[in-house]
Amino acid sequence: MSRWAREIAALDPATEYERIGFLLSTCEFAWDTEKALEFALFRTYAVPSISGLLSRTGEFRDRTRKRYDDTELLLSEIAENGQESARGQAALARINDMHGRYRIANADMLYVLSTFVVEPRRWIDRFGKRPLTAAEVEAGVRHYRALGARMGIADIPETYEAFDAFNRDYEARHFAYADTNAEIGGLTRDLLLSFYLPRWLVPLGRPAVHAMCDAPLRRAMGFADPPRWVARVVFGGLRARALVLRALPARRRPRRITERRRPTYPGGYTIETLGTFKAPRG
Repeated sequence: MSRWAREIAALDPATEYERIGFLLSTCEFAWDTEKALEFALFRTYAVPSISGLLSRTGEFRDRTRKRYDDTELLLSEIAENGQESARGQAALARINDMHGRYRIANADMLYVLSTFVVEPRRWIDRFGKRPLTAAEVEAGVRHYRALGARMGIADIPETYEAFDAFNRDYEARHFAYADTNAEIGGLTRDLLLSFYLPRWLVPLGRPAVHAMCDAPLRRAMGFADPPRWVARVVFGGLRARALVLRALPARRRPRRITERRRPTYPGGYTIETLGTFKAPRG
């Protein structure tokens, strides 16, 4: 057991869920949590009402990297500093301001929230160096229940099992192909691949992303089914990574997403300028 896991085990998920979440996302499962949350957002683009809104704003099409960075930074400011902190409240205010300018169904907001709860557990249980504990899962539920309440979302599930059931039922009813799904999903897929591959190799990496998608998600995005050998290589590589991590020492210090240098913000950023803003009149 790593020193981070030992600290987490000594915390109470009912009252110290933000500290548990911080240790999980920056120390114990830093890369896994980031990838899981990327995939969580990615799944939401398979819902036509969600991808349609994003397409209409033009942000993903015209400023794909900035839109990705702004979303990641706003969520990370809250997760890394706490919902009650000045930076956390500033980030939440920006999120609520952006959402408040559109008519977004509560069910769509709740679905996005549910992906943040269920996808990290699904990813880590499958590809992490160890499964999440019951206390760690509870901490995630409590963190996102509190965040959802601050975002004005209604009818938030109280348990992981309820979140999971809602998530699966929503996807079964709302996943459907739309051109906007293909547009937003394709742009995001290629952006994520560009973090690891030179631009000219991105098309060759697409089957690897498609392998990470289940069949309903691929159909809703209009993605081609990948060759079986690609799936075996991708999943085999992730499982091999987990085995290696079990033998390595724990991370020495937190890996904060908010400290990462980004080409979008070479001189740094301020929370108040992240995201989208209402166009001035006239």
